[in-house]
Amino acid sequence: MIRTMNLRKLYTTEEVETTALNRVNLEINEGEFVAVMGPSGCGKSTLLNILGLLDNPTEGEYHLLGTEVSGHSERQRAGLRKNNIGFVFQSFNLIDELTVYENIELPLLYLKTSSAQRKLRVHEVMEKMAMVPRKNHFPQQLSGGQQQRVAVARAVVAKPKLILADEPTGNLDSIHGDEVMNILSGLNKDGTTIIMVTHSPDYASYTRRTINLFDGRVVTEDVRGKRDYA
Repeated sequence: MIRTMNLRKLYTTEEVETTALNRVNLEINEGEFVAVMGPSGCGKSTLLNILGLLDNPTEGEYHLLGTEVSGHSERQRAGLRKNNIGFVFQSFNLIDELTVYENIELPLLYLKTSSAQRKLRVHEVMEKMAMVPRKNHFPQQLSGGQQQRVAVARAVVAKPKLILADEPTGNLDSIHGDEVMNILSGLNKDGTTIIMVTHSPDYASYTRRTINLFDGRVVTEDVRGKRDYA
């Protein structure tokens, strides 16, 4: 599904040039659940932004679903994003003025999905996330765990092939963090490919593989056996 070759990302100012990614070579297959770990500033979020087509690399190749996309325009990247990728962020990124239902529905509006299909899909994913009783609530009326469940629901409602999660448990306590990890694990069992940035070795253990970054480079990869989920 994903292959990068000698991927580099440089940030340049008048005074200094910073290398965020330095010749990163990755291969991630369809159906994998992969964690990306490393110290702050090692390039984790930069890598996720490029994989999510939010940014282009400075050098190298990025193949997504068999297509080389490193030189795509913003319009081309946006088309691929909305049809194939769902995002889950540490800060939830819900819209305060929209209800739970409306936040989840948003990606389907961008895709111009019919009203009947939108209703069906939103209710289906709300049931899966146990959020039907909260459908008319606003984000500020929810707990952190509930907000993240809404964010996950929004990410998966369009049935993307790939979910990118940037510290999805970072603002949650351990109980709600475990809850979100079990939801992601269930989605992966259903066939969704997931790449998750995390600082937590415990949450990384939910995945089958951990990619460790340091100073913009892949330094090690760890592969685990299957974990039993709650």
